[in-house]
Amino acid sequence: MPVIENTAMRYNLIPLEVSFEKENSHWFLRIFIYSNDHPVNHNDCEHMTRGLGDLLDELIPFKYYLEVSSPGLDRRLKSDKEYIIFKGHNVIVKVKEPLEANYPKKFSAKLLDFNEGAGLKVLTIDTKKEYTIDTDNIFSVRLDDINLKGE
Repeated sequence: MPVIENTAMRYNLIPLEVSFEKENSHWFLRIFIYSNDHPVNHNDCEHMTRGLGDLLDELIPFKYYLEVSSPGLDRRLKSDKEYIIFKGHNVIVKVKEPLEANYPKKFSAKLLDFNEGAGLKVLTIDTKKEYTIDTDNIFSVRLDDINLKGE
């Protein structure tokens, strides 16, 4: 939604995920935001909420609840965009098929790069080996950072 992206840019934030769902007869607009230069804090969420309030009320003609939050320390990465944004961060990777014989399907790594054609490039924490994982072999990738900043 351009309104959400433009508002986020005003505050140097990136919208990672936007969902609009009905739960128990109530509508919820949930926005997960990220910043490249600082951990998302309460002020960031408040700025987004206030910046969007009147604009969204014009676009959405019925009652809804707006929730703005950080992605969390263990967020599951859900898109190619997120692989790029979180480049340099520590992740926990689960693959469908082992990367090599006797290597576990779940491991910790540093996310080095992402290329749509080549896949996800990681450096394993335990063996310090680089792998490029085909996206079809990825079961899940989850952040594993204490402060959401790469080392």
